[in-house]
Amino acid sequence: MDEGTALRGDDDRHSPWRIHGVSVTGYRHHRAGMPGQDACTYGSSASVAVLAVADGAGSRQRSGQGSRLAVELAVEHFGRRAAAAHDCEPGKGVHELLTQAYRDVSKIFLDRTGAESDDFATTLTVVVLAPGWLGHLSVGDGFVVLRAGTEDGERQFHLLPQPDAAGEYSNETVFLTSPDAARWVHTDCVCDPGIDGVLLSTDGLAQAALSRSAAGPPTPNSSFADAVFRSLDAPGPVSESAHESLTALLRSDRLTALNADDKTLLRAVRKVRP
Repeated sequence: MDEGTALRGDDDRHSPWRIHGVSVTGYRHHRAGMPGQDACTYGSSASVAVLAVADGAGSRQRSGQGSRLAVELAVEHFGRRAAAAHDCEPGKGVHELLTQAYRDVSKIFLDRTGAESDDFATTLTVVVLAPGWLGHLSVGDGFVVLRAGTEDGERQFHLLPQPDAAGEYSNETVFLTSPDAARWVHTDCVCDPGIDGVLLSTDGLAQAALSRSAAGPPTPNSSFADAVFRSLDAPGPVSESAHESLTALLRSDRLTALNADDKTLLRAVRKVRP
């Protein structure tokens, strides 16, 4: 099976975040002889990190290209606006910054894909890590889990709000190319110095990473999130064994039985200062 994409933050010595991502082709696409349609990437500096994941629409011919284009544009344009906004105040200012960056990405994405843009349909989930705040923008059904704080000695995990359903059925989602997509864009601004871990994923990991009940909204699966973050906490570059272990987990029969779709996980943990 195709091992997909690996991203490692080995050389980001000046960034306060250690970053690592893996995207693997799901069994459904592998069986059909199709490449994976997920993508992830990131960009980081001493002050700002941008993380992005995308899930190409399975029924569209060039959605894998669309997802790769979406994350590349997101890192470029969200990073550019965040780096230029030295005096951006948490709250309304962050929401405006995220919305403006999304408009940049959407316009260029549609310009580049032209009349065939629907063939490139993809979701997009972005997190911006800046001094004093975390910004989150989502189009579609990706999700973000934060690690922040402890309770009775146990790490606490928090699922950021997801966009409202775009239709009557829970499996309906929105893409960058959807009519009136801007209506369904969701943004968040979180100001919590206790955040020391961020996880972005496409919906292929929703059953493993989130717990659902009829009584309320989904919540993070603490054992899954703890294991994923903990393996990145060790100082220094991401080891080959840590990378292989995460890849093996995403390709495992256990997770495939929960969801045969492509699986993407992009994670960042705050480096411990010496």
